[in-house]
Amino acid sequence: MTKGKVAPILLKFSLPLLISVIFQQIYSIADSIIAGRCINKDALSAIGAGYPITMIFLAIGTGMNIGCSVVISTLFGSKDYKHMKTAVYTSLISTGVLSAALTVAGYFTSGLFLRLLGTDESIFADSQTYLNIYVFGLLFLFIYNICTGIFTAFGDGNTPLYFLIGSSLGNIALDLLFVTVLEMGVAGTAWATFICQGVCSVLAFIVLVHRIAKIQSPRFRYFSWKTLGKIASMSIPSILQQSFVSVGQLFIQSLVNSCGTDVVAGYASAIKLNTFAVMSFSAVGNSVSSFTAQNIGAGEYKRVRNGFRVGALLCVGIAVMFTFAYVVFSNGLIYLFMDKSHGDTEVAAEAGRHFMMVVAPFYAAVALKLTGDAVLRGGRRVRAFMVTTFSDLILRVAFAFILKPHFGATGIWLSWPVGWVISGIISISLYIVYTRKLNLTVKPCESLK
Repeated sequence: MTKGKVAPILLKFSLPLLISVIFQQIYSIADSIIAGRCINKDALSAIGAGYPITMIFLAIGTGMNIGCSVVISTLFGSKDYKHMKTAVYTSLISTGVLSAALTVAGYFTSGLFLRLLGTDESIFADSQTYLNIYVFGLLFLFIYNICTGIFTAFGDGNTPLYFLIGSSLGNIALDLLFVTVLEMGVAGTAWATFICQGVCSVLAFIVLVHRIAKIQSPRFRYFSWKTLGKIASMSIPSILQQSFVSVGQLFIQSLVNSCGTDVVAGYASAIKLNTFAVMSFSAVGNSVSSFTAQNIGAGEYKRVRNGFRVGALLCVGIAVMFTFAYVVFSNGLIYLFMDKSHGDTEVAAEAGRHFMMVVAPFYAAVALKLTGDAVLRGGRRVRAFMVTTFSDLILRVAFAFILKPHFGATGIWLSWPVGWVISGIISISLYIVYTRKLNLTVKPCESLK
């Protein structure tokens, strides 16, 4: 990523990541579609009620992915393969320990979180069953995310994509088998994800270890507390960013739960579509972040701004396509998750459609914000990165609580555009300040050794 025209490089690198997002979202979306259409609306609500809790765990995995990717990208760009290998294995070992601790904690607190969210009794048992199975797969979730982050740091978006495609297709097949043939209900959708995610992560780990072994380097340490500290300095802010957003989602979910199971079902459908869009922007952002880190590591500072411009254009272009699709085809997309022939789905479908009509027109704002965040993250501007994230979170949660008593569910939906627009302005402003002051004499990779 440190030489050649920026646009073809970022496009070539982003495309596999975007395709990965498509298949990664199939995991989540397939569960909801099969639950809503093959079981019933309450099954869809049960999965949706626990969704913000699963997002907290996913946030930790994603944050670790981003943190290790930035550090390893910088070392890889500077050709410091000895310290790079130490960073790789330190990331994997620490991930295994953390996932074991979170599995225990998640299993014993899933019911408590669902109670705090005010989950309706009619869906509580299914929600807890889904969550308990989900947390037993955290090791697989985290290892796969770390492997993906490392492949990304090497500029390889294809390898994890191949595993993900196979895993996603397998997930759909097992969903249909467990739910429609074996009639395992909501638990069947959870077990399908567990099995496929496990196979995917094991294969990714094996290939990564084989790839690392081929890179020539001096003798290196498999674990280093100092290296862990460097990784943590990037991972923790990213984890906090992702987790705080997920915690904000918990507060918003509690407000949605108070609107009744119909609104919960509609929101469960719409938020999966919304996550699909935002994760697509994030995929491009991750490529911009790795591009920034590698070029700073190689001392190619002038390419950073070019990377932002290309990434922003790509993100906004994708945002426009999602906005068009979600606004024009919102009704049909929501009914993918529900059986229209059932008379009790109309209110739920209208709630989901309304969410999309309010939120989708503002995708360009969040796309620009995530591109600005990516440069700040890749440049290790941790404080600036955290400011943009927390402003989005605080604004969204605050406005959801302020507007809901006056406008009902619509007030909750309006909090998304408000948070995105204001935090987007902050992110772009901080990006401009950072690139103007970018130090042209000191290579950040020196502090990582």
